Amino acid sequence: MADEVILLDFWPSPFGMRVRIALAEKGIKYEYKEEDLRNKSPLLLQMNPIHKKIPVLVHNGKPICESLIQVQYIDEVWKGKASLLPSDPCARAQSRFWADYVDKKIYDLGRKIWMCKGEEQEASTKEFIECLKVLEAELGDRHYFGGSNLGYVDVVFVPFYTWFHAYEQCGNFSIEAECPKIIAWAKRCMQKESVSKSLPDHEKVYGFVLELKKKFGIE
Repeated sequence: MADEVILLDFWPSPFGMRVRIALAEKGIKYEYKEEDLRNKSPLLLQMNPIHKKIPVLVHNGKPICESLIQVQYIDEVWKGKASLLPSDPCARAQSRFWADYVDKKIYDLGRKIWMCKGEEQEASTKEFIECLKVLEAELGDRHYFGGSNLGYVDVVFVPFYTWFHAYEQCGNFSIEAECPKIIAWAKRCMQKESVSKSLPDHEKVYGFVLELKKKFGIE
């Protein structure tokens, strides 16, 4: 019997994009269910009763929540293709560390860039660039964070590339001018079908951000 895989998601979510990339990398067929976050489906509330958030990966009726955990789960369950996490325990721990760094820094700082104004926005933009420079230093001269192949940290981080344009427009700065290696890395990732087909167009994401700014009264 074939695996039943369902992804409850919301199209602009960078967290959902991670799971989409991981599933695509492993060649897993799944049913995509778009959620209306203002009117969450009974299935979402049933499958993630604690946080009531997307994405939720449902595998043979069992829910897996939180995107970092979901990507690790996909890597462990579907071993047919190249592993996203390294086999060495120390290297695996390092990958998890950098994925956690991305989770703790990039989303919140990016959100502040488009939600705030004035000095707060400037401070958030400065810290955002500093975090990207830290990641750029970790990347070094490698093609990917995973080395010669797309790996766990790449899958976790690259969805934010589709949000970069919105951050730049709202914060009036250039990521490529500050962190050219990060942009070159992101473009390499986008050459992979698993990534390019999982990420929405950056102009569409920017349009979504403008709608949110209007909704929240941020001009």
